[in-house]
Amino acid sequence: MIPALALAIAYLLGAVPFGYLLVRLKTGRDVRTEGSGNIGATNVLRTTGRWAGILVLLLDMAKGFVAVWIAGVVSGRSPVWMSAAALAVMAGHAFPVFLKFRGGKAVASCVGAFLGLTPAALLAALVVFVLVVARSRFISLGSIAAAATLPLAVWLLGRPHWTVTAAAAIAGAFVIWRHRGNIARLRAGTENVFSFGGRRS
Repeated sequence: MIPALALAIAYLLGAVPFGYLLVRLKTGRDVRTEGSGNIGATNVLRTTGRWAGILVLLLDMAKGFVAVWIAGVVSGRSPVWMSAAALAVMAGHAFPVFLKFRGGKAVASCVGAFLGLTPAALLAALVVFVLVVARSRFISLGSIAAAATLPLAVWLLGRPHWTVTAAAAIAGAFVIWRHRGNIARLRAGTENVFSFGGRRS
């Protein structure tokens, strides 16, 4: 019963829309009406500024990490419950009850969750992300490449309980699916090029 409660907590943590809240508090604007319309760190960076984007990134990562940590504490570090919590926090971010189930792409919450589950594999996926973004200057392409890398990295580097590998595969596929609009824009040549400057705060 208590581990199951941890999944509800993981979803609710994921559903806290830090990007929406921070932009609303800082500027009074609704970030969902600007840029890509996404509540994640990349859109916050583009529309509100560098430090706002960094803060949202860290907060979204933190909720993923904390969700997995809580599940580990209450379940005796069961890989089954911790893996389930990783997926639950991502679902909360993508489909937040507080914003009528219209949320972000769950990349940062995925990073935080798998930092708690499989840090070595997560680091490998982040290296792929950085290399792809540095080469292409597309955050979305880097996120897609990292998501595709994560399950293989989990399997090769950790050989963990099968549920962790399964969760990584589901998480990777979910992140790629959430980027389907970006994939269409990449094919059309209309995707936004990354600039770390964003809007001046």
